[in-house]
Amino acid sequence: MAKPVVGILMGSDSDLPVMQEAAAMLQEFGIEYEMSIASAHRTPKKVMEYSQTAEKRGIKVLIAGAGWAAHLAGVIASHTTLPVIGVPIDSSPLKGLDALLATAQMPGGVPVATMSLGKSGAKNAGIFAAQIIATSDVKIANRIKVFKVEMEREVEEKAKRLFAISTVKSTLKEAKEPKELREPKEPREPKEPKVTAELDAAAALPAKKKSRRRRWKKKTGGTTPGQEPAS
Repeated sequence: MAKPVVGILMGSDSDLPVMQEAAAMLQEFGIEYEMSIASAHRTPKKVMEYSQTAEKRGIKVLIAGAGWAAHLAGVIASHTTLPVIGVPIDSSPLKGLDALLATAQMPGGVPVATMSLGKSGAKNAGIFAAQIIATSDVKIANRIKVFKVEMEREVEEKAKRLFAISTVKSTLKEAKEPKELREPKEPREPKEPKVTAELDAAAALPAKKKSRRRRWKKKTGGTTPGQEPAS
C-alpha cells in the first residue's frame, strides 16, 4: 500500500462532512491521503507533533479545516516547512467570517493558502493539493488536465440543454398566441377627410349680414307712430 502524501486535519468531528470534499478530490486524482482530528486549542501538543513529523512520514502537503477561531492552519504552518492549505468552516454564529479571518490573516513569514468557506473551499483544497504534487508527478498532472477538460465539457452540455429548453418554451409560446399578435401589421397611411359637395357649396356662399332693427327714439313733446296728437 502506498504511503499517504497529503495530510488532512480538522478541529472537530463535526467538520468531517466539509473536509470529505477535499478527500473526494484526492481520490479522483488517485492521491493517497490520511485524515485526523486535532484541535489547536484543545490538543496543542498533538498538533505540534503531527506537524513536525509530517515530512518524515512522507507527507508533501497539509490541509487544515477549522471553524470559529480557526488557528489550526496557522499553528501547523508555524511548525513545518510543508505547504499548508487552510479551509475556514462556517460553523459559528458569525457564519464563518471569524474562521475566514483567522485563517487568512497570517503574519508575514508564516503563509497559509486560504480557500473559500465551507465545502467549496474544501473541494478546492483537494484540487490545489493535487496541483502542488503534480509539479513533480506527470501522472497527477495529466489527470488534472483531464479533469479540467471534463469540467469544461460538462458546462457546455448544460448550456446546450438550457438553450434547447428555452427554444422549446419560446416555440410553444408563439404557437399559443393568436396569429394577429404574432404577425405585425403594416402601418396604414392616414386617410384624408372627405369634403362633401354640400360643405363646398356652403363655403362658397357669401356670409349673411346681420339685420339691423330700427330703434325709435322718443322725442319730447312729439308723438309716437300710430298715435294722434292730443287736441
